[in-house]
Amino acid sequence: MNSHIVVVEDDVDQLANYSYALTKKGFTVSGYESVDEIQHALSGQPSLVLLDIHLGRDPDAGFGICQWLLDRYPGLPVIFLTSRTDEIDQIFGLRLGAWDYLTKPISTALLVEKVAAVLKRANRARRGLDTVLTDGGLIVDPDRAQVSYFGEPVSLTVTELAILEALMRAEGAILTYDQLAERTRQTVVTNNTLSTHIKHIRRKLKAIDNSFDALINVYGTGYRWESPPG
Repeated sequence: MNSHIVVVEDDVDQLANYSYALTKKGFTVSGYESVDEIQHALSGQPSLVLLDIHLGRDPDAGFGICQWLLDRYPGLPVIFLTSRTDEIDQIFGLRLGAWDYLTKPISTALLVEKVAAVLKRANRARRGLDTVLTDGGLIVDPDRAQVSYFGEPVSLTVTELAILEALMRAEGAILTYDQLAERTRQTVVTNNTLSTHIKHIRRKLKAIDNSFDALINVYGTGYRWESPPG
């Protein structure tokens, strides 16, 4: 593996442990203990950054570093690795653009697997296989199972997300009931069940924008996605 992993951690023992485990698996690792250190020493885009939030005397330094990194390298995979377990911190970190949020303590074996999984996703995204879908204020990130509409989070079930992703990727083509059933990865899905899922998706999006009307029923055949005008 030629991936370059950057670790930002002010606990020197943890920094050493993480660095050793990642290096042992074949990664090239650079470690930094402070905001100033990474901002002055980092040159070139790393493959992935592991980032603590509380650095030195600043309890939120990691959030600032995350923003600084993503401003320089849009799309850079960042994973927060922190003892901060509050849900609001996790939400804020993910909204900043982090790819994952891991809480300590975490075994080095699991950490290495998490890093490898995110790198795999990032490589696939660069090849255009798992790009985030956007259309008319709607943002769908299938990898992270996250959907937002005009900045508001939308809670979809796994099946609803699979249907929405399939229709958006079809770019206006009609997907039959059988094709949509296949996308849900369920063994038996009736037309009525699919219609119910579509109704739920519509209701959730209309709750944010009542003018939403992109899910079009093609009578007796299936559904298609009609991009909003403008």
